[in-house]
Amino acid sequence: MFEQEEMLIQQLFDEEKLTEKQRKILLAAIESFSEKGFASTSTSEIAKKAGVAEGTIFRHYKTKKELLMAIVVPIMAKVVGPYIVNDFDKVLNKQYERIEDFLRAAIENRRVVIQKLLPVVKIMLQEIPFQPELKEQFIDLVAKNLFGRVSHIIEGYQQKGQIIEMPVLSVARLVITNIMGYLFSRYILFPDAPWDDELETERTVQFIMNGLGKRV
Repeated sequence: MFEQEEMLIQQLFDEEKLTEKQRKILLAAIESFSEKGFASTSTSEIAKKAGVAEGTIFRHYKTKKELLMAIVVPIMAKVVGPYIVNDFDKVLNKQYERIEDFLRAAIENRRVVIQKLLPVVKIMLQEIPFQPELKEQFIDLVAKNLFGRVSHIIEGYQQKGQIIEMPVLSVARLVITNIMGYLFSRYILFPDAPWDDELETERTVQFIMNGLGKRV
């Protein structure tokens, strides 16, 4: 995980403008917020992990929330938003004859994103419900873009007769929540369980299709 956090620092900040202590504080904060959540992490813990005095944190960031925002706002703008949207283009721009093939490709694509950005994904999932500015940014940068495009693709499969007649937005919500629910369980809730990823992907696809697939 440490290597992932180092890469995030390089992507998010002009390292020439960071002092060595600031860099250590940011690395320690990303790791701590990811592991324990914002509310359960103290600045004294971050300071200890960073190897600095607690007062040093407050010389750079007035509050713990300011430290959080210094991390998550650029993460959303520079990494999560563009990466999630642009990487998903690999799936959205490809033609799949069957809805099942699209679902499998979508699951695998999102799996790779979560694996690459796991510390960040954990922070985002923990904090979006409690930080209005972060929630608004996520909706603008990610949700509106992807939701609309997925809805358009689903409408195409409905026209082919592969999905039951139901409002497209409802179908999109059901598909997205089932896929993200599986990946959330896999990588956040129960990462150490004995997962068979290929089998669980297939079960998720079949579960979705049992509810939304058109009976022949």
